[in-house]
Amino acid sequence: MNTEQLKAFAQVAREGRLTVAARQLGMSQPGLSRQLQALEKELGVRLLVRTPGGAVLTDAGERFLPHARRALDALAAGTAELGELTTTPRGTVALGALRTVGMYLLPELVREFKSRYPEVLPRLSEGMHDALERGIASGELDLCIMSLPLRRVDLVAQKLWEEELVLMVPRGHRLARLKRPVALTEAVEEPLVVIPGMAGTHALEAACEARGVKPRVAVEVDNAEGLRRMVEQGLGVALLPALMAREHETRGFDVVEVTKGGPRRQVVLVHRGEEYLTAAARALKSFIVESLRRSGP
Repeated sequence: MNTEQLKAFAQVAREGRLTVAARQLGMSQPGLSRQLQALEKELGVRLLVRTPGGAVLTDAGERFLPHARRALDALAAGTAELGELTTTPRGTVALGALRTVGMYLLPELVREFKSRYPEVLPRLSEGMHDALERGIASGELDLCIMSLPLRRVDLVAQKLWEEELVLMVPRGHRLARLKRPVALTEAVEEPLVVIPGMAGTHALEAACEARGVKPRVAVEVDNAEGLRRMVEQGLGVALLPALMAREHETRGFDVVEVTKGGPRRQVVLVHRGEEYLTAAARALKSFIVESLRRSGP
């Protein structure tokens, strides 16, 4: 029994599909299957059964899973402690972030961090809230910048900032000409540009429900830059964090504030606990917190 076998089993148990688990582990599906077969052979029991709906744990698999996870956590904690033996942070740090944060905040932060810690290699990945939370919980990510709430109670969250959501509208739009904050219910009959699962999208859907109208979704996109460009082309309006609206004066869109009590988001830095952080991860964590405390997002 080895670490790769335990990682393979835990990942399949988490995702429920061998293809997804193999991709996340960076191996082929046949290679993943061989790891699982070797583990089952050594244990002398079947841990997983393949079904049309995916991989399902057997009773033996359910009993073995928490032990496998504890073993992997213990190994990660031991490795992290060894990383603390060096006084100079070095090596790779896996940092996840919401796409809006990755695009509008991280480039400058990472540049400044690299000038101070040239031997640390940040490995950046962007994603939606649920995927980031899974990544940090599974150990695929060391640190993560995301918004509240968190579903898992075993994660550590440190508040970075809180910001309002604002409406991004095409240049000269009627809502911009009002020259005042507007309630979301004033915008719900407009064509909408949305990112599914984003906080702004949920807020617009709630406003539509309160108004008793069906959302008029004009375009769905999967990234912040695409959303901005669609609004600039006049395809609709969007609700997004104020962080994304800073450059509106030089862009092809206007920003309309939402009335007091409108939706906001709290952005936090998340990890599994100090004992899991390497010296490099600790350095990046401290740098992010101190930089944002000093100058804000």
